[in-house]
Amino acid sequence: MVFERTIQLIGEAGLERLREARVILFGVGGVGGWCAEALVRTGVQHLTLVDFDTVSESNLNRQVVATAANIGAPKVEEMRKRLLAIMPDADITAINRKYDDTTAEQFHLSQYDYIIDAIDTVDCKMRLLYEATKTDAVLFSSMGAGRKLDPQQIRVAEFWKVEGCPLARALRTRMKKSGLKPQKKFRCVYSPELSGERGTLAPVVGTFGMTLASLVIRDILQ
Repeated sequence: MVFERTIQLIGEAGLERLREARVILFGVGGVGGWCAEALVRTGVQHLTLVDFDTVSESNLNRQVVATAANIGAPKVEEMRKRLLAIMPDADITAINRKYDDTTAEQFHLSQYDYIIDAIDTVDCKMRLLYEATKTDAVLFSSMGAGRKLDPQQIRVAEFWKVEGCPLARALRTRMKKSGLKPQKKFRCVYSPELSGERGTLAPVVGTFGMTLASLVIRDILQ
């Protein structure tokens, strides 16, 4: 049985709760791709993937969706194919579209139980965090995973308590100026580490993504 080992840990009732939850994930790159795979492998049945980007050669060092064979293909479509190859009966929706001020209304966020933010563009991320916190859905967000070397420094905290993360700092500054401040609290995955150099590594983004998935899974099981 596919989920035999999962059931041994969380029980039949726990697996059923995972299978019933409706989750939407924004961004299936370095962080989001690993998060999506962990969710489906654990038992999440209904998952919507949102991303507008295509696979590039520079993604090969860290993104689970990227292979030498699919460079140039839409990330969400490739991620959907990967997830269905793992769990053919999963309900995976791929939306190849950018989330921003002009498209925000096209996403009916209130129909989901969980919203996961793995967007790396500040303006788009700020809009999503604002809109997501207006719903009853549980929101989890990834802060910046770049310029990190040590996965052991990755932490979880409420957004306004995230420390040492340039992306969180930039978001808070823009939110205060724009008035698009989150309407409720939400937790974030972040790391205060700064290596001093630009770049991103698979062990770090993978741990970010797995931590995001774990937050969703544990919240569902509670």
